[in-house]
Amino acid sequence: MKRPLPHILLFAVQIACAGVFLYDIAVTLLGLRAAPISWQLHEMIEIGAAVGLLLGVLVTGALLRQSIGRQQRAEEGLRLASGAFAQVLEERFDTWGLTPAERDVALFSIKGLSLSDIAALRQTSEGTVKAQSNAIYRKAGVSSRAQLLSLFIDDLMEDNGLPGLEGNAEQEPPKKSA
Repeated sequence: MKRPLPHILLFAVQIACAGVFLYDIAVTLLGLRAAPISWQLHEMIEIGAAVGLLLGVLVTGALLRQSIGRQQRAEEGLRLASGAFAQVLEERFDTWGLTPAERDVALFSIKGLSLSDIAALRQTSEGTVKAQSNAIYRKAGVSSRAQLLSLFIDDLMEDNGLPGLEGNAEQEPPKKSA
């Protein structure tokens, strides 16, 4: 992301303003000799430096507010997408006629759990989970966990106006050429 030129210039002004105050403090503390200037000019420089720093604080506050607003909008979008995904899951599970046990296995599979992890969570054997997975794939018209997940991703992309792979469940998987 490119930084806008005004922000970079404001940052440079803030550094220069801070430098004015640090120089003034160093001259006073270390007793260094500086070229004499009138007290009016000295005050004007300090007022200018203070205004520059204050301007930096105000712009930083506005940018922080914008950033927080963007974060809140992104979190809201994520929450909506999460809710949409749950809705898509339920609709697909209903369409396929999955049993409650198959719904659990399908959900755990989509979350990426292994067959042994699913079996442990459901307190069943791995063979039972494998049989339920095969039944899910058959009802969904797919042959693997990856294809099952892609059905849901395609649905979400279509719901958000993004191009998906329409009719993915009915298509044959691509054949590998020798």
